[in-house]
Amino acid sequence: MDFLPMIKERTDAVINITTGGGATMTLEERLAAPHRIRPEMTSLNMGSMNFGLFQAAKPSTQWRFDWEKDYLLGTYDTVAYNTFEVVDRIIREIGDGYGTRFECECYDVGQLYNLAYFADRGLLKPPFLIQCIFGLLGGIGADPVNLTHMVTIADKLFGDDYYLSVLAAGRHQIPFACQSAAMGGNVRVGLEDSLYSARGVLAKNNAEQVTHICKILRSMSRDIASPSEARAMLKLKGADSVGF
Repeated sequence: MDFLPMIKERTDAVINITTGGGATMTLEERLAAPHRIRPEMTSLNMGSMNFGLFQAAKPSTQWRFDWEKDYLLGTYDTVAYNTFEVVDRIIREIGDGYGTRFECECYDVGQLYNLAYFADRGLLKPPFLIQCIFGLLGGIGADPVNLTHMVTIADKLFGDDYYLSVLAAGRHQIPFACQSAAMGGNVRVGLEDSLYSARGVLAKNNAEQVTHICKILRSMSRDIASPSEARAMLKLKGADSVGF
């Protein structure tokens, strides 16, 4: 709440809140913010997975905070849990409770089938925003053929009832965004996924990465949706119906 009202005041952008939180958080902790904020959209992880960040804990690293190294090393024995019961509860409490729509995050092919299970039961309704995620250890690898395969399966399961979006970690961010755009999909960039704006160049902020990918997309003759267009495409409830 320190920053959300400020963002809402300064832009009409859709604000997407996480329900994933951190792997060591309880579900109640993960859902505390969405319950208070009642957002237009939240993330929804479609399955449990090993979420290996431990390789980032290199001996040469200069740590800024005392907790960083232990947190990263701890992911060697940590599971990001998103059981069917957890997903069901998030859908009912946040989706049904507040009219919130979901960005369905799929870290592997099997999680597309998990999404199809909830869709077939009528708990999740189209259009689905499917965020395919690549390059995190424990999930599907950042190989271009994997994106092609994910799209093939998504097309089989959901037909015209979904919007594709793609993110990839680290150096794979921009190449996978371009591949997604070439396949008719949407893109995600930001400091959560990569700290760089170019090889060896740290990004100043998220805006720099967004500006960079928008320039690339326009050069590919792709249109950038406005917030109002995005709301219409995803059937969002609107910024006037949130809790902040």
